[in-house]
Amino acid sequence: MAERGWGARATDLALVVAAALAVTLALDVLDLPSPSLFGGLVAGLVRGLAGRRRLAVPRPATTAAQGLIGVSIGALVDLDTLEAIGRDWLPVLLVTVGTLLLSVLAGLLMRLQPGVSPVTGAFAMVAGGASGITAMSRELGADDRMVAVLQYLRVLLIVVLMPVAATALFGAAPGSGGTTVDDAGPGWPAGLLFAAVCLGAGAPLARLLRIPVPTLLGPLLVAAGLDLGGLSGGADVPAPLETAAFLVIGLVVGLNFDRDSLRTVGRALPLALAVILGLVAACAGLGAVLTATTGASALDAYLATTPGGLYAVLATAQDSGADATFVLAVQVLRLFVMLLSAPLLARWLRRSEGG
Repeated sequence: MAERGWGARATDLALVVAAALAVTLALDVLDLPSPSLFGGLVAGLVRGLAGRRRLAVPRPATTAAQGLIGVSIGALVDLDTLEAIGRDWLPVLLVTVGTLLLSVLAGLLMRLQPGVSPVTGAFAMVAGGASGITAMSRELGADDRMVAVLQYLRVLLIVVLMPVAATALFGAAPGSGGTTVDDAGPGWPAGLLFAAVCLGAGAPLARLLRIPVPTLLGPLLVAAGLDLGGLSGGADVPAPLETAAFLVIGLVVGLNFDRDSLRTVGRALPLALAVILGLVAACAGLGAVLTATTGASALDAYLATTPGGLYAVLATAQDSGADATFVLAVQVLRLFVMLLSAPLLARWLRRSEGG
């Protein structure tokens, strides 16, 4: 009987994964951001609402997915790229801290919506690192369903609005950046080895050092350290593994949806949309500050401070002839600040709520 029950759950999960892959392919054709995470989220949500019994992703798969996302983010660090900030490091750091403060303020505004806790509101509005924030949110006491929907609502809005704003307001000239050279790196065997080393060393080291969310932040820090030390050889997580990791996180979040939680998210959307648009405008204001305090052009500063959608931002920067190296450096610095400060932010907000 137990074996039959396990077999039924395995079949159920396999069908949900197949549906998630189908949705992922469809979203990829539509060129939407993070198609595998959205694919997992949609398939998991449908199963969560339709199924009579609860279905969960096995814990080892979730742990591996968190670790792979951490490695993928950590591999964005590059010493040459960060050197692009150069003497402007102080204004860039202050603008990054300003973005974090704006995110907290936006999260506090989300508390006006019944059913949204301070931690959930803050994590839903953290400007940058949507995949990492979503992956760690439940572990830090936030509602990962609300966080995922609102984080990727912001990313979607940025993907739609950013090219228009860059062209209409900041004088971007699409097509003036030339052809982007695709650096394939050392190949997937090196990528597999790199990911395995970061996963194998990262989580145990983070637990030893008592770093919160060790399964994500540990591999992230090890990957960043190897990159900065020149030991990674430019390796990155192989694309199929990265896709699988995002899909698993999407499934984990989606399968936890029920009708009550879906209604709660739906009721929060009008306020969230207004807050997100305000956050995007405020970050554009920080871009103006960056222009005034550094040698960056208005376009470079706007793209560097856009709150999310990293790969879409880089694509726009490269296509329009902006300084993509500077934009990447500022975006990566902010991403790290957001992810590494998230556990401290969650602890502070929980204490404030309790007080």
